[in-house]
Amino acid sequence: MSILLLNGPNLNLLGTREPHIYGADTLADVERRFTEEAVALGTTAACFQSNHEGALIDRIHAARLDGTQAIVINPGGLTHTSVALRDALAGVALPVVEIHISNVHKREEFRHHSFISGIAEGVIAGLGVMGYSAALRFAVAKFAKTA
Repeated sequence: MSILLLNGPNLNLLGTREPHIYGADTLADVERRFTEEAVALGTTAACFQSNHEGALIDRIHAARLDGTQAIVINPGGLTHTSVALRDALAGVALPVVEIHISNVHKREEFRHHSFISGIAEGVIAGLGVMGYSAALRFAVAKFAKTA
């Protein structure tokens, strides 16, 4: 099984951007742990981050053909604005788990709506970077294909 971890705009600033909300872990820390945990769970992981909607969509399209079996995505601010990202995820017909480091429902009203949640198998919010591990474990347990 192969899991694709996608991180959207501004997540490259983890560790320095609003640490009182997002914590001190960097994106490199998150990706390293995600990849190591994937191996420990008997799978592989690929990680991709972009501040550009089109680059994320291109990577989602590539996942359809590269052996990816599930996508874990933290869409960042695109969660609340991007129908195109939602359509790309729906269009590749791969299971999706949506993740947010902060509890978006305790934040500004505009963060309460997600275009992604309606097509996601699960949504994790507010667990900090531990949410990435929860999303990975869920994806492996639910979507692992036996040979």
